[in-house]
Amino acid sequence: MATATAPFVAFDRFTKSFDSVTAVSEMSFELERGEFLAIVGPSGCGKSTLLMALAGLTQPTSGEVRVQGEPVLEPYTDLGIVFQNAELLPWRTSMQNVLLQSEIRRSPKGPSEERARELLHQVGLAGFEDNYPDELSGGMRQRVALCRALLHDPDILVMDEPFGALDALTRDQIQIDLQRLWMDRRKTVVFVTHSIDEAVFLADRVLVFSPRPARIAAEFRVPLERPRHLSARTGREFTDLVGEIRGVFENLGVLREEPK
Repeated sequence: MATATAPFVAFDRFTKSFDSVTAVSEMSFELERGEFLAIVGPSGCGKSTLLMALAGLTQPTSGEVRVQGEPVLEPYTDLGIVFQNAELLPWRTSMQNVLLQSEIRRSPKGPSEERARELLHQVGLAGFEDNYPDELSGGMRQRVALCRALLHDPDILVMDEPFGALDALTRDQIQIDLQRLWMDRRKTVVFVTHSIDEAVFLADRVLVFSPRPARIAAEFRVPLERPRHLSARTGREFTDLVGEIRGVFENLGVLREEPK
């Protein structure tokens, strides 16, 4: 039974294996409500598996995942997901793609349309409500996907390398947009990325995963004040922290100065 002192999200000795391959081993960590957590790690180390377990879309081989003290044993509905690709339906407009959430959940139409319009405005897509995905840039499509994930006002937002395919300038802007939305709504965010800079810019805390089977190799608190501006990336605190995280990957053998 949930208790008043239970962390909002907890991974307790979470292990996930696929046949003979263990993706994640004995993983334990907690999140407080409203925390922005970033996870960085090499490809194939189980980061996405962890997100799917939090969403209730896969079950642990051993251990458990808990939200508000209760184990996640089935798809968790008070959660929004943003994938690496926007996954928009090409025959639906921006507004219609966002509203897909409300149709599936059978939410009242009027309030859902009002919230969808507000979200699209907040991410700079006012005036693009009636455009189809093939009329939008990659960054615009990802903004639509973000709005869709937030439409039902979930407690938890999981993001699986959502900006990895974007060009550098678009990625900078959408990071700023996400920070603004997070500061306004204070969702609990679990954000997977391969970019150390992105993790430090966005997160309150960064977990560094080892190569498969994933374990927590290091944990870093991000002391930077919010709101964070792009200029923070040239500051000493930012560059030192990025360097420390990069050093962990060097010690793990993920990054090497010399070829084998």
